[in-house]
Amino acid sequence: MAENDTNGYDDEEMTVELELDNGETVSCAIITILTVDKKDYIVLLPLDENGNNEDGEVWFYRYAEDKDDPNAEPSLSYIDNDEEYENVADAFDEYLDTVEFDEVVSTDENS
Repeated sequence: MAENDTNGYDDEEMTVELELDNGETVSCAIITILTVDKKDYIVLLPLDENGNNEDGEVWFYRYAEDKDDPNAEPSLSYIDNDEEYENVADAFDEYLDTVEFDEVVSTDENS
């Protein structure tokens, strides 16, 4: 079973700018950072020029921080292995289920 952990990162709205292979820059909201099989992955929600995402598509990337330089920009890399990608997608689905459950519990407690 995949290890699913958000590394203690809070889910405040943060964005990053990604430069795609075609030179286009896309602003993305950071959804979460997951640990799957002892590797870190970032889940990004691409945003249009108005800061919206109409289709709900998310992008998964490997995520790494420079342990020697905490001020260095984290690096993102493509997931080119289908099994690895599926494991990350499954962990994200579990994360979404947890978030939805937390929202339901929070709503019920406020009733």
